[in-house]
Amino acid sequence: MTQLDIAYVQSQFPGLTQDWVFFDNAGGSQIAQPALDRMVEFLTHRNVQIGGSYAVSQAAAEALMAGRRAAATLVNAARPEEIVFGPSTTVLMGNLMQAMRRQFAPGDEVIVTMADHESNIGPWTRLEEFGVTLKVWPLNADTIDLQLADLAPLMTDRTRLVCVTHVSNILGQVHPIADFARFVHDHGARICVDAVAYAPHRLIDVQAWDVDYYVFSLYKAYGPHGALMYGKYDLLADLDGLYHYFYGKDKVSAKLEPGNPSYEAAFATDGILAYLTDLARHHGATGDDRALLEAAFDLITAQEDALTDRLLAWLSARNDCRVMGQPVNRDSTRVPTIAFKFDGVDSGTVARTMDDHGIAMRFGDFHSRRLVEHLGEDQDGGVLRVSMVHYNTLDQVDRLTDALARIVA
Repeated sequence: MTQLDIAYVQSQFPGLTQDWVFFDNAGGSQIAQPALDRMVEFLTHRNVQIGGSYAVSQAAAEALMAGRRAAATLVNAARPEEIVFGPSTTVLMGNLMQAMRRQFAPGDEVIVTMADHESNIGPWTRLEEFGVTLKVWPLNADTIDLQLADLAPLMTDRTRLVCVTHVSNILGQVHPIADFARFVHDHGARICVDAVAYAPHRLIDVQAWDVDYYVFSLYKAYGPHGALMYGKYDLLADLDGLYHYFYGKDKVSAKLEPGNPSYEAAFATDGILAYLTDLARHHGATGDDRALLEAAFDLITAQEDALTDRLLAWLSARNDCRVMGQPVNRDSTRVPTIAFKFDGVDSGTVARTMDDHGIAMRFGDFHSRRLVEHLGEDQDGGVLRVSMVHYNTLDQVDRLTDALARIVA
């Protein structure tokens, strides 16, 4: 397999010129230069409202549509109208709940998981005031992930929606979303997937997986502060509008984007696509955009597997450290988001001391508080988390572990 050209990759991220090791990428990755270029281009040459007859307004509308088309390509949506932009995954999930609310009747059931970020739990709990029953899909005690065997007893003929994470931002394990979607659909329900911790690391294919709603943040996937939601077109068309009353079914995306999305952030999505396809071309790949995306993520996965294996090996060799989730990366099923805790050591003290070593990482519960509390790791600053992406290097992992060895003697 072709080895990732790290020098080329790092040259595409202007923020990497700083003398910091960024290991907090699950909180927010660096922005790729092509995405930044799209934002600057919009704000300097197209920065007007869409919908006008004049040329600059038409150019602004073209930029927004270019963002939708790029997002559709990134996730393999059937059409760009299946893309909804918003400021964050949290906001998009809350908007989705509001737009779906009248589809639920008292006695209907929604299932959430113990492994999710609060963005895909909290909004759905608000349905309880309308008589909807909320159930929790637990972690499997043996595998420390989500298993269909644990979901099956929860499903009934009143189950309307299952909300699940593609990858937990604490446990780092990739769930078989296609299997989950098939099972949920076979039971007559729909599935909503939080993909925030998955999207920066692996190729997305919403059609192959047959998911109903799929949401992630652009700022954690090499773009600016913004997010996107994929939804099957017919399902989006049936949702209540959140914008003006005259934004009906003929404006499927717009009716779910109250006040309009950030045009420059949407246009930057085209830059994310450009970065990934150019990455593939730089390494000799050819084909259409989807083929290039597949090649790019093959390169990304290989690099991230090496990072994951190096750090997990060091952590697992210590007898004073607990890794959250699986301590090994079997068949590339673990992304390089690794949470851990040292015995008797305050995680906050460790993370803050790492600042002195020029290493950016974080501690706490990462808005997966229910999971961290369930694991019993909410004391002494919660867990430490190192979240890497493909622009990180093995030398940086070694710099991290050398520093940890000095801090946690």
